[in-house]
This record gives sequence, C-alpha cells and structure tokens, in this order.
Amino acid sequence: MTTNKKLLGGVGTAMFTLLLSSQLLAHGDVTPQSVDTAALESLGEDWLDANPYGTDHADHAKAVEIGASAYNQNCARCHGLEGISGGIAPDLRMLEPGIDGDEWYQYRVVNGAVRDGRVYMPKMADYLSQEALWAIRAWLETKYVEQ
Repeated sequence: MTTNKKLLGGVGTAMFTLLLSSQLLAHGDVTPQSVDTAALESLGEDWLDANPYGTDHADHAKAVEIGASAYNQNCARCHGLEGISGGIAPDLRMLEPGIDGDEWYQYRVVNGAVRDGRVYMPKMADYLSQEALWAIRAWLETKYVEQ
C-alpha cells in the first residue's frame, strides 16, 4: 500500500471518529442539572400526595416558569421538547391533570422505572428536590392534551 493511501485511510478514519464522537456528545449532558427553587415555598422532606403548585396556588405562575426550565434541563432529552415524545419515553402531555396524574407522576419520579434490570428512568427524586419536581408537574399540566 502506498504512503498516500495509508495517509488517506488514516485521515478518513480520524474524520469518521470525530464525526461519531460529536454526534454522541450532541445528545447533551445526561447528568441531572440542579434547579433553583428559592422562589418557591419549601415543601419539606415528606412527599406530598398532590401537586401543591396547582392553578389555585399563589406561586403557580412562578412554579410553571421554574418547571419549564427544569423540564428542558432534565426531562426533554428522553420525553421530548414541550413534552412531545418521539416514541421511546411516554408523552407527558397525556398525563392526566389533577390528583390522578399527580399520583402516577409522584410514583414514577420517586421510584423511577427499571425493566429487566435496565434503568428506563432514574429515580429523579434522588437528584431533584420535591419543589423542582412538582414545578415540572405544574408546567406539564399546562401542556396537557386529552387522549
């Protein structure tokens, strides 16, 4: 093999590797990102059964604002932008508003989802505060789409 062919092959391999690595990094940082919830009242350590930041809460608008940002930082990579799933993870726009949806949401963010030993969703309550997770839920309810 001539030196030019070896060099061309090496450059081609390097370019392919670079392209592949940039695609892998494009997925983003999958480490949960912290959420600033200082503007919301503290909810304590024990998980509430229902979202305290409902439409009747004085800080509902602030919770929705914080929840939108927190969702984009921590949930969108799997559940899709604006809660619109690409089919791999559940489409969270279809999560019922109110206590029925709150119950499922709380169970999932606290316990995660594991099938056949594979983590499909981490226990987000291990990484984000109850305030941050309920703020995400408040935002999700603004995106609700009836099935």
